Amino acid sequence: MPYEDAWGLIPAARFDERDERQDMSVATVATRIAIKNVTPAVSTAMSALQEAARAAAEAADIEPGLLQLIKIRASQINGCSLSLDQHTQDARAMGMSEQRIREVRTWRNSKVYTHRERAALALTEAITLVFAGQVPNSVYAEAASLFEETQLAALIWAATVTNAHNRIAITTRLGGSGSPPDLAYWEHGQRPSTT
Repeated sequence: MPYEDAWGLIPAARFDERDERQDMSVATVATRIAIKNVTPAVSTAMSALQEAARAAAEAADIEPGLLQLIKIRASQINGCSLSLDQHTQDARAMGMSEQRIREVRTWRNSKVYTHRERAALALTEAITLVFAGQVPNSVYAEAASLFEETQLAALIWAATVTNAHNRIAITTRLGGSGSPPDLAYWEHGQRPSTT
């Protein structure tokens, strides 16, 4: 897809305010609100939505491993460290191999995913990166050809709810989430320095 770089991230050129991204860091960002404390009713509703999406996936016979792949991929793209850690731990606990977890970022070039998993990952990326060209008809049609209607709906909900959780965690820096890598990482795929 044209909106993904080699690392599975959105190129920095896609952002209108690149300098702002570079200036954001845990050290320079003001303390964020404890959103669950400030809006407990909304947080409870969000938890209920997550549970409803999980139940819909279970009722549609979506494999739990496939749901974890969706959650991992959306969290990778969004840069949500808290969610990525949680979903990779959940995947390991259910017995998913390290190779399958590690290669989610490069799923297009990997041979470890089924046709259905690839379609679900493509749909997840399109939903997550909706600003980059909506959800292409070809991506939607491929997923619709491989999943029943209830399954497709469950996949859409899983990606949507994961994205919502990622955005909340990143915006509020929940658990340290959303500390963006330095600009060199976004522009050239260079790993952030660890010093």
